[in-house]
Parts: sequence; C-alpha cells; structure tokens
Amino acid sequence: MKEALQATLQKILKGYAREKGLSLPEDFPVELELSRDSAHGDLTTPVAFRLARLAKEKPARIAEDLSRFLNEELKQNQSQKLFTRFEVAGGGFINFYLPSAQLAGGLIEIHEKDEAYGRSNFGEGKKVLVEYVSANPTGPLTIAHGRQAAIGDALARILRMTGFDVSREYYLNDTGRQIDLLGESLFARYQELFGEAVSIPEEGYKGAYLIEVAQRLKKEKGDALLKKPRPEALRDCRQFAISDILGGIKEDLKAVDVNFDSYFSEQGLREKKKVEEAIELLKKKNLVREEGGALWFVSTQFGDDKDRVLRKQTGDYTYLAPDIAYHLTKFERGFKLLVNLWGPDHHGYIPRMKAACQALGHDAEALRVLIVQLVTLYRQGQPVRMSTRAGEFVTLRELFEEVGVDATRFFFVMRRIESHLDFDLDLAKAQSDENPVYYLQYAHARISGILKFGKREIHSQVKPDRLSSPEEADLMKKLQEFPRILIAAAQSLEPYRVVEYLRELAAQFHKFYSLHRVVTEDEELTKARLFLSDCARIVLRNGLRVLGITTPESMSR
Repeated sequence: MKEALQATLQKILKGYAREKGLSLPEDFPVELELSRDSAHGDLTTPVAFRLARLAKEKPARIAEDLSRFLNEELKQNQSQKLFTRFEVAGGGFINFYLPSAQLAGGLIEIHEKDEAYGRSNFGEGKKVLVEYVSANPTGPLTIAHGRQAAIGDALARILRMTGFDVSREYYLNDTGRQIDLLGESLFARYQELFGEAVSIPEEGYKGAYLIEVAQRLKKEKGDALLKKPRPEALRDCRQFAISDILGGIKEDLKAVDVNFDSYFSEQGLREKKKVEEAIELLKKKNLVREEGGALWFVSTQFGDDKDRVLRKQTGDYTYLAPDIAYHLTKFERGFKLLVNLWGPDHHGYIPRMKAACQALGHDAEALRVLIVQLVTLYRQGQPVRMSTRAGEFVTLRELFEEVGVDATRFFFVMRRIESHLDFDLDLAKAQSDENPVYYLQYAHARISGILKFGKREIHSQVKPDRLSSPEEADLMKKLQEFPRILIAAAQSLEPYRVVEYLRELAAQFHKFYSLHRVVTEDEELTKARLFLSDCARIVLRNGLRVLGITTPESMSR
C-alpha cells in the first residue's frame, strides 16, 4: 500500500522537478506515514516541506503545484485505486484517503505473519553487544539494577525483532578493592557465627544478606577457615561470596525472564593479560605518556577535557584500564555497535570511554551509552526509604514478589531511560484500567474472549469493504504502525516507544469495541470484525512479548 503510493509520488516529483528545472538527489526522501486521525486522511506526506529549500518556495505553494500532478494521476490511474482523494492541509502536508480495501489489505499481512509480524531487516544483521546490569557481585540486585535489567532485555528483544544480530552480556566485576572488602566482611560475619568478637571493615558490607551468606559458608566449610592463615581464609571467603551472590543474582534475573548470552569476568580479563595488551596498543599509537610515576591515556586528543590515569604511582590500574581492555575485546569479537546501560553516577565517564574507542581505531558512535536513571518507590503516596550504605535497600526480588513480574518489568520500561522513575506500588497491584500493564493485558484477554464467543474460524477471506467506520479505519491504521514503531525504538534505543504505542492501540480497540458490536446478525460483517479483532490481538501479543510481558487469555476485573 505505502510502497505503491510512494512510487507514484516519486513519479510525480520527477515531473514537478522537470517543470521547475530542479535537480533532485537520487535519494530524495518521500516520507509517507499513517495519519493519526481519520479526519486527516489515511496517509500523509511532508514532501512539500522537504522540497521548500530546493524550490525556494513555500511548502503550501509546492503542495498546490503537486496537486495538479496528483489530479492527473488520479484521472489516468483510477483503476489502481491507490487513493480515492487527497487534500492539502497544515500549510503543506498532503493527506491521502484510501479505499477501505487498501487498509484492510494490511490486516491480511498481520494475520499471515502472526508471531513474525513486526519483524524487519532494518538492522541488516549488524552485530550488536548490549551490556547491562553488570552489578558488582557484592549483594543482591536492587531495584536500580532491576530497571537496567528490564530495559536492557526489552532493548535486546527489539533489536532482534528489527534484524540486528544481538548478544547480551553481563560484565562481572569480580576483582579489586570492593571484592576484597566483600571477602573481609564475609569473614567477619563467618567468625561471628563462632562467637568471635570481630568488626566489619568501616567501608565494608553491613547488609543482613551477608549473614545468610556466612551461614551457608559455615554449613559448607564448618570451622575450617578459622584454622587457615588469614590471607587464605580471605581468599576462600572472596571466592565463596562471589559464587554465592552471583548465584542469587542469576536466580533473580531468571525469575523476571532476563537472560544473558555471556558473563564476562574482569578477573579473567586480567589473567589473560588483556589490560597489558590494550596499553601496549595505545603505546604503539603514542597515546600514553608517563608523568609523576603514573601512566596516562592522552584522551584529550579525542575531545576529553583532560588526560586520564591508567596506572597509578603504586603500580595499580585505575578502573579505566580494564574498561578499555574490556571494550577492546568487544571489538575483537566482531561487534560493530556497543550499547552500554550505566547508572546516573557514570555520566562523566562517557567522554573518556568514547575517547578510548576512538583510540582503539573505532568511531565514537560505535559506543552508545544509555544512562538509566534511578527509581523511587511509593506506597500510599509516600516514598519508601532506602539506604544502600546502611545495607537497607529494596531488592529486585522483594519488588517482584510484591507486585508481580509483569508489573515490575512494565513499570521499569514505561518511561524514557533518562527519566527518573516514580514506581507506585499500589498502582502496580491494582486490577483496574488505571494500572497500565493491567489495562494492556486486559485488552488482550478481552479480545481473546470475543474471539472465543464468536465461534468462527478466523481467516483472511473477509469482505474488507464492510470495515468502513472511522473507528475501524483508525484501528487498522494503528495496527499497521507496529513495524515502524519497532524500528523507531531500535533507532532511538528507547523501549518506552513500544509502551506508548501499545497504550494507544489498546485505547483504539476499546473505542472501536464500545461503539460497534463485533458479533452481529450480519454474518459477513461479523467475520470482518472478528478478523480485525484477531489482528489487534496479534499485535498486542507481539508488542507485549517484545517487552517481556505475558499475554493472558482471561482475566478478572
């Protein structure tokens, strides 16, 4: 439908250009979008605005000139019935009104593709690595990690739906000062279980969860660690803590249907001498310098506001050195686009990592960093207090056990990534239309109930001219926006676009359903409306699945 009309517009533009003596680029865009309001036609194009600079005329005048060509086309090719009429509106937009058969033709594609509807080859198989969560294995996942998990997983699904070759990775920070503190903190808790009076390091981990880890350590090792030299006991505590806490993290992620293709260990990175390899590469490019006994990365050559230390005077690496090495391995593994989800405290880290990518021989845009803002929980209109320093925080598991996995995932993705999220616990549990995830799932369940009640075989042998009301036309147009919405979400790396689309789609269906009976005495009309309803079910299901949300076929109110 759109492609045929775009081809017609291309033909008309050539005639217009010849008349005006213009030279149009071969790739001159002819955009054609579904109108949001049936009062403004079914399809609209802003091509007159695109031509304004070349033609040095106002868009409205250009649109009027194009109208002459369109009227001639309409007379000569009426048999094709690409559009029944058109109008110029909004200072230069050209709106097209399509025969109902044209709109209904898109329903056949939806029904035939079914679960594959929305898939495209937009990404052309480009290899993308999405790295998210990557929480230090020093404690349970918090709600901040949970938001990263939901967004990262939904984003990976969207990119796969749009033709990218996607891998999902968790970077495991399993070495360094924080891990040492974890080992010391666990050993202190372990000793307490044997009645010893010890204190946790001042900067250590004081959360009650570590007592449970210590209890599991005692069950496995008995008092064996008390008999070992302290360095050996601390080493064993570090290893046990990482394994135990990471196991809990994986269980929580699995419970919310978040999976990773790989867990990449920083310890392994160091053991394979990848940090030294990356520094040597920078040295060969004359991008490091020594000063004051430290080794510096000359990141100012790539737009950073100052050079950055790679190795301190003590000989210890800064966080930047292994991070550069880690990103080098990403490129070595053939990934062309690196998408990293980071917390808000990492905003200032972006320029130096982009500089590192350029230093490694890649474009700065090969790295896309998404800053995922924090979450505030509300109960009865009041914020739920939390403090990670005191070890008193709300875990991801506590959240999804209270409100459910679907609500947890949906609420985490329903705002822009860089927007702070106010998570209303009471709303997330409400079984009402005010709860956005319930509203969408109920729409899917309602359609499933309608189809069951209709007791007809759903097939594409319908009479599309029976779907002639404005509400039916608007619903058909909205359904056919889905592939474009997925591409827009992939381009912007923003899953919330899918959320907004599904909300609009559900509202459009409810409007249609409230004004028109689906099952009527008119058999042909019934079949057509059941077919339309089934297409709405397919798109709702595919959209919810791409967000990792289940699609129940029945729900109570």
